Amino acid sequence: MSGSVENETRTAACSNDTATALELFSIAGSLSSTLDLDYLLEKIGLAAERLLDSEASSIMLVTDDKKSLFFKVAGGEAGAKLKKMTLPVGKGIAGWVAEHRKPEVVVDTRKDPRFAGQFDKASGFVTRSLLAVPMVFRGELVGVAEVLNKRRGQYTPEDVTLLASLANLASIAITNARIMQDQKNFFSHVLELLIVAIESSRPGLLGHPHRSARLACALARALGADEYEYRMIYYAGLLHDIGFIAFRNPRALADLSISTPTDEQHPLLSAKLLEGIKMLEGALPVIRHHHEAYDVTGYPGKLKGGAIPRGARIIAVVEALEDLRMAGLDAQELLDRAAKEIAAGRGARFDPEISDAAVELLSSPGGMW
Repeated sequence: MSGSVENETRTAACSNDTATALELFSIAGSLSSTLDLDYLLEKIGLAAERLLDSEASSIMLVTDDKKSLFFKVAGGEAGAKLKKMTLPVGKGIAGWVAEHRKPEVVVDTRKDPRFAGQFDKASGFVTRSLLAVPMVFRGELVGVAEVLNKRRGQYTPEDVTLLASLANLASIAITNARIMQDQKNFFSHVLELLIVAIESSRPGLLGHPHRSARLACALARALGADEYEYRMIYYAGLLHDIGFIAFRNPRALADLSISTPTDEQHPLLSAKLLEGIKMLEGALPVIRHHHEAYDVTGYPGKLKGGAIPRGARIIAVVEALEDLRMAGLDAQELLDRAAKEIAAGRGARFDPEISDAAVELLSSPGGMW
């Protein structure tokens, strides 16, 4: 009989270990499949509550100056009230864990002088016991993860190990999100610098990159472009004329064996300058061929019809519209001339489908401009 009970206990333990492993694998898989930090941290918090049989959980992050902790995720019914509160590093149990970078189990918070009761007062939650572990990534403190009020028994060394594993996953998710945010911030600022350089490269280009991107995206949306094509057309709209800034740069010209550049060579120079930037990879064919004509009379490749990337066919229409804008026409005359010129170029200079979409957008309220 005792053997049967022992076997059942082993089976239950094995089942629990498998469930825990699957939960950790699921969270680890999410680290590479989503950049939604709030979703990942909430998932980790819920997993901590479930796997450690706890009433609530929290993930506190350290501020940039490393002096305080703030609640990024707080589980349980009272969690929302805590997200506006901070805790100095070194104060409270979480602050102690952050300062010493050691896990801590508190069996009875009433008997621990470090316990910061102000959070219970603010939230209405009653903390009886807790387990807190530091979140550290490559030697840098990221924050503290906690679970509160174990429902049955006390927190064990195995619980400490499990929460530390979840905290490691949270640390990776937070660090990845911060790196991505820094990269996006850097890229957006560099993009603006490039746009300033384009606008300064020759008269008449002030505002041209942003207008071109806006017009091209309006056409791409009307033509049902998917998310990736839409984004590449946006980048191409902004940067298709960047080749003009290389006209006075001998090294850039030498890369394409150009001694005296002409306007017809600027698409090749634009693509060459942006070559190797993976984020812009899909925009390069659009930029390289944005002066091709549907009837093979364009440049630089003398491509015809569908051989021209659709984004380049869109930018070709946009360039014609922008040329009219630079002619200094009043608003109504500009719209009338634009519609007539695009319609006249249908099937010759311009893709018929894109021409029709442009004429329709120009005639609609709000239109493209």
